Amino acid sequence: MENQSSIRSLKGVGEKTGALFEKLGIYTVEDLLGDYPRDYRSYPVPVPIGEIQPGEGTWAVSGVLAKDASVRRFKNIQITAISFKDDTGSLQLTWFNMPFLRNLLRAGTRHVFCGKAVRKNGRLTMEQPEIYTPEQYPEMMKTLQPVYSQTRGLSNKTIVRAMEQALQQRQMEREYLPASLRAKYQLAEYNFALEHIHFPADRQDLLFARKRLVFDEFFLFLLAVRRLKEGRDQEQSPFVIHPTAETEELQSHLPYQLTEAQNRTLSEIFADMGSGKVMNRLVQGDVGSGKTILAVLALLAAAGCGYQGALMAPTEVLARQHYESITRLFAEHGIQRPVVLLTGSLTAAKRREAYRQIQSHEAQVIVGTHALIQEKVVYDQLALVITDEQHRFGVGQRESLGNKGIRPHVLVMSATPIPRTLAIILYGDLDISVVDQVPASRLPIKNCVVGTGYRQKAYEFIAAQAAKGRQAYVICPMVEPSELMDAENVLEYSRKLQKALPGVTVGMLHGRMKPKEKNRVMEAFAAGSIQVLVSTTVIEVGVNVPNATVMMIENAERFGLAQLHQLRGRVGRGAHQSYCIMVNCGDPDGAQKRLEILNHSNDGFYIASQDLKLRGPGDMFGVRQSGEMEFKLADIFTDASLLKSVSEETDRLLDQDPRLEAEEHQELKRRLDRYLKRSLDHLSL
Repeated sequence: MENQSSIRSLKGVGEKTGALFEKLGIYTVEDLLGDYPRDYRSYPVPVPIGEIQPGEGTWAVSGVLAKDASVRRFKNIQITAISFKDDTGSLQLTWFNMPFLRNLLRAGTRHVFCGKAVRKNGRLTMEQPEIYTPEQYPEMMKTLQPVYSQTRGLSNKTIVRAMEQALQQRQMEREYLPASLRAKYQLAEYNFALEHIHFPADRQDLLFARKRLVFDEFFLFLLAVRRLKEGRDQEQSPFVIHPTAETEELQSHLPYQLTEAQNRTLSEIFADMGSGKVMNRLVQGDVGSGKTILAVLALLAAAGCGYQGALMAPTEVLARQHYESITRLFAEHGIQRPVVLLTGSLTAAKRREAYRQIQSHEAQVIVGTHALIQEKVVYDQLALVITDEQHRFGVGQRESLGNKGIRPHVLVMSATPIPRTLAIILYGDLDISVVDQVPASRLPIKNCVVGTGYRQKAYEFIAAQAAKGRQAYVICPMVEPSELMDAENVLEYSRKLQKALPGVTVGMLHGRMKPKEKNRVMEAFAAGSIQVLVSTTVIEVGVNVPNATVMMIENAERFGLAQLHQLRGRVGRGAHQSYCIMVNCGDPDGAQKRLEILNHSNDGFYIASQDLKLRGPGDMFGVRQSGEMEFKLADIFTDASLLKSVSEETDRLLDQDPRLEAEEHQELKRRLDRYLKRSLDHLSL
């Protein structure tokens, strides 16, 4: 089977199921094969009933049934039930619409039951447990079962069946890693790794498969970054940009003084743009460090020197916010520089008008999303390109935007705090500036790490903030309930919160919503008509809402520290005191140590360095950073040592064969070209 075949070419995936896969961004068999499990389910050792802790993980019990199962009807549901007892307690077992189980669950038969336990009406209950014979279950205990991201109507079982079929029928990939590298790092063969990341025989097998795929992700990414860097160091620029009277006047009339770090970074930017060589610079600054004003001053300088400047944001809402704030700032200071907005949701007429203004140079500052790099956009002397929140753009998109001008100056802004040693590797094609001070006017966020018992108090606190006219975010790790994972989800939590906060307007946001709907919700929140927004981490790069003062993060133990810090940065942007409530729903001791680092520090770079120290190969799942670069499996913290090794190997390979022309590198060259094309085609927005 061609891996590019439609997902609907798989047996059992028709129009309806195919549409559900497409909701997850899976259109082809190749997309499906690249949809790695987000977790793995293991089968626990059976325990006495008295040892079961309701609400915590999966449990197994084993024994002989004392009587037959009963079947009763409640409305349109048939409920099969049986009470299971041992010397330590009793457990109610129930199944819905599975009356045939009555024939299996007979008095005197021995079974192993495996599932999640809850306390219902005072009774310990296991709903929909899996049933095994005493002979089957020991074999299950040796396996790891994949758990995939799901959507309503598409169960994990359906995804597993489709994956098994795709792996059996796929077209095998030719090995593209040099044999010497595979031997040196003991890397699995690619097809073996792909199969065993989905269906590992055991944890060792999983680690072996994962190591190969993580190596590949880093290797292809760094080769792509090095390709961008080729020849840039000495690349001459036709655009010499320097501060103008306008930029100096705007800076002197700002209602605040730039910090020492902002002034230092601004000097580095202007030195690059005025050097006669092409600027390729990353500005790394913590949330709220004031990177945006540096971008505005650079764009204004480009316009003042007779050129065009473009600012590309990862979401339409953020692009519109940048557009409105720049337009307002220019108007307040009497700056006559036309600013144009270009996003995918503009009407055809407005888009044509934007194209006209850009091509005629009537537009001097252009703000937009990835619409800025589409073929129809023709610039007139595009001298400066700024990308905001770089990790949301792939290497291919970065290169494409750079190609829109005659090698314009490139400024990349990121609020993701990454330790400098890793930043130098990951942004190898860029010089790095760090804005490591936060303006003195910003109030530090007050943090607390709490258990689930604190929820009611948190709701009361949020209601009190809403009564004062403030707003709040509540973050959940999942969009909707999962049959295989205990974690808060946006859909159910929104309903729960509406009941808990009568009179408060609750909205919800997640990545599966259509772009127009997401924009509508985010704009409503920014406008204040939504008081509490329940969201997944899609809000991590979102709107600037100075009125939002509370960030409540459910299942905080499931996120990496750097990501939690990013989420926290959504608040604390206005004049009012802000708060971050991190709810630890998991292991209270193990997770607490990590979360306490956030509790006692608001410094993103310190937090990132601590994250690097704390993380290890055992933290593969649950705390992965989200959205970093273009990695599906790799995590720059957990896999930091491998990242450093891959960086050294990339340099060594390109020193020997810069164009990958050697016979042994031909397959790698093809794979890299495919990677760059895919990076451009699959916009990570």
